[in-house]
Amino acid sequence: MGEDIEKPEKVEALNIDSKKVNHDYVKPSAHAVDKDSWQQVGVMLVTSFNCAYVLSFSNLMLVPLGWFWGICCLIMVGAFAFYANWLLADFHIIDDCRFIRYRDVMGYVFGRRLYYATWILQFLTLLLGNMGFILLGGKALKEINLEFNSTAMRLQVFIVITGFVYFLFAYLVPTMSAMRNWLALSVILTITYEVTLLAILIKDGKRSEREKDYNIHGSKTDKIFNAFGAIAAILVCNTSGLLPEIQSTLRKPAVVNMKKALTMQFTIGLAIYYGVSIVGYWAYGSSVSAYIPSELSGPKWAKVLINSFAFLQSIVSQHMFCAPIHEALDTKFLRLDEKMFSKNNLLHRFILRSIIFGINTFITALFPFMGDFVNLFGSFTLFPLTFVFPSMIFLKVKGKSSNGVERAWHWINIIVFSLLSIITTASAIRIIVNNARIYYFFADT
Repeated sequence: MGEDIEKPEKVEALNIDSKKVNHDYVKPSAHAVDKDSWQQVGVMLVTSFNCAYVLSFSNLMLVPLGWFWGICCLIMVGAFAFYANWLLADFHIIDDCRFIRYRDVMGYVFGRRLYYATWILQFLTLLLGNMGFILLGGKALKEINLEFNSTAMRLQVFIVITGFVYFLFAYLVPTMSAMRNWLALSVILTITYEVTLLAILIKDGKRSEREKDYNIHGSKTDKIFNAFGAIAAILVCNTSGLLPEIQSTLRKPAVVNMKKALTMQFTIGLAIYYGVSIVGYWAYGSSVSAYIPSELSGPKWAKVLINSFAFLQSIVSQHMFCAPIHEALDTKFLRLDEKMFSKNNLLHRFILRSIIFGINTFITALFPFMGDFVNLFGSFTLFPLTFVFPSMIFLKVKGKSSNGVERAWHWINIIVFSLLSIITTASAIRIIVNNARIYYFFADT
């Protein structure tokens, strides 16, 4: 283990195997730990991954790959993401130490360098992901405005509104565990807008006058690079890079309960967001929009409902993906000996949330072309966090007690997914460079 990482203070916890009380090493946190049921976390995962991002995945995942390779990659990436998260869940407890943050696990096992590398990769993922949420929320509001006005206000107006609403929710619902009171509403919103969306997609797909083209367009080089970009987008669709932080909220036995929640996500949740993506591609082919509601035939009330409910649902779902950043800042700057809603902590939290959402909202308004950047953070950050690091942890913690086949398997994972991360990152950068001619500050897309 990394000798330059000091073990934090001990707190009592229940060992998931022996059912006996042991000691975990947990750095203090301003947020709730060890409180939630696996059903609550499972529902949170299902609804959070069926957020407004789903409205872009037909274009991002299937258009560059086509039917055969698209379905193959959906299955393979989904299966490997499930396996990798399942593996990482086992390392929530190492040497009778419970770790509530991904960077703490990596720091304990490998030392300071991997601690900070994990911290940077994770926070880049979460910040870019939050900007994507703000952009999609702004697009949903703009689509609603277009249904009632022939000339819509600029996208930036709706981006600012979205950022402010997200700020209010993060301020009043400060932790991941506190989302429990909003999950029932999130389920209702998710089911309503996705069922309505599927009904219109099926209706549009059956229209005989609509010509559908499923060919993959572009030069041979473009097709190859775009395909790797699509693989990165599929990974974004399936995983978050913050599993230990989610797992920290679970009651004991945390490992068993996390695996139950993951099973819910990769069965019910995956069936929904894959289903919407596949039906959207079937309905419109390679011309499917990067934001599906803009292409729907109607009726008007249904388009307004889909955009409204997608926006409202995103208020809740975006909070899960940004919670680790809030936790890090709250733990650093709030008074841990006071309640979360004490006068002092309310003031400090107001300042912290204002800074985060103020910066994210400004950058999103300045540069509202997040589609290409979904591929970038999926490739550069999520491949290591999802696939490479869990296998590295396995080899370090269990390598001596494992057999040769297991060690070979994890070395193959490390090498293959490291190469994929490099290739998909190069692909994402190439797409951004090629599209640079259409980028300009404060564009009204």
